[in-house]
Amino acid sequence: MRLRLCTWNVNSVRLRAEQVARFVAEQAPDVLCLQEIKCREDEFPRGAFEAVGLPHLRISGQKGWHGVAIASRLPIEDAPTLAVCREGHARCVSAKVAGVEIQNFYVPAGGDVPDRTLNPKFDHKLDFFEKLTVEMTRRDPKAPLAIVGDLNVAPGEHDVWSHRHMSKIVSHTPVEVAAMEALKASLGFLDLARETRPEPERLFSWWSYRAADFRASNRGLRLDHIWVTPGLAGAFHAAGASARIHDDVRAWERPSDHAPVTADLAF
Repeated sequence: MRLRLCTWNVNSVRLRAEQVARFVAEQAPDVLCLQEIKCREDEFPRGAFEAVGLPHLRISGQKGWHGVAIASRLPIEDAPTLAVCREGHARCVSAKVAGVEIQNFYVPAGGDVPDRTLNPKFDHKLDFFEKLTVEMTRRDPKAPLAIVGDLNVAPGEHDVWSHRHMSKIVSHTPVEVAAMEALKASLGFLDLARETRPEPERLFSWWSYRAADFRASNRGLRLDHIWVTPGLAGAFHAAGASARIHDDVRAWERPSDHAPVTADLAF
């Protein structure tokens, strides 16, 4: 059995329901994890997801802001909901599909000033990572677990358009990278995009709306991630060690500023 996971910061699910339908038709994800749905649970376009064969839903919504959801072709079982957002935002949603626990996160962006004393938003971001890391240290690395989502950190030198410039900008500062690395080390997570396409190849999943032609400027960041525990390493390699950033979607009409990321598992 193949299980194709996808993460996508869709930047308003109601605005982009047609794009979701097109992407599902073209790429056939089995589990689609969305961030920034920007709606309450009762406002989520359930019918549109049922129509494309993803009828099983877990939604954590919020009026006009944030919000995360998991849509699945296969039946969903409950998984632990992790209370790692101290502000109570809709930034976490979980599910178990085909025996795999999936934790979908929209990590706080962190504001503009990379100082947790001066900037409460930056402190919140680091606190989110710290709480999640503590939670993961309690888990079994052999258990089938995937962490996915807009984690709002571009960790590597080749995950940003300019390492020198971005090292001073929120999303790639040393303290954020260290927080992400601590989370990754907690269970020995595999970063599937980098397992497929190692450094020094440049990989980006986000491009600002400010650029008239995002490909020409190519000032991107890799903010969107699919990680799995060592317990899923065999399933990833059995599926051909295949993960992909679908940057073509960023070129669609009225796109999200994030591109979807997919990875395949086989059991």
